[in-house]
Amino acid sequence: MTGAHPGRDDDSGLVGVVLVSHSAPLAEAVADLARGLAAGGPVVPVAAAGGTDGGGLGTSAARILAAAREVDRGAGVALLADLGSSVLTVKALLLEDELPPGSRLVDAPFVEGAVAAVVAASAGVPLAQVAEAAGEAYAYRKA
Repeated sequence: MTGAHPGRDDDSGLVGVVLVSHSAPLAEAVADLARGLAAGGPVVPVAAAGGTDGGGLGTSAARILAAAREVDRGAGVALLADLGSSVLTVKALLLEDELPPGSRLVDAPFVEGAVAAVVAASAGVPLAQVAEAAGEAYAYRKA
């Protein structure tokens, strides 16, 4: 697939985004925020992979895999992780080649990076540009 085209009604060919957090409510809230701020056109598939399989705080490889498969449309999957074991779990899944082809851990702040990634991906840019946009969020100063 070559990417999205302006005015396209489906999400095929768009980069998917997975938000990996130790907290399911946090991952869902950031996903909702990113979708809302990217509104005004087609929004890429975004999935939250938060918490453990039992619903507690932590990281679940199974949840990350399911979320990545859910958003994969063939143009790559950008994974943003909040901290510690979520980053390590994504790295392990990448090393074990368990994630969909073209999956990439994006080095970006979780909230600002997620918004930037979803906005960029919704514009139909390739994975490298989605990762770059998300990473640029580090430069956003608040004071």
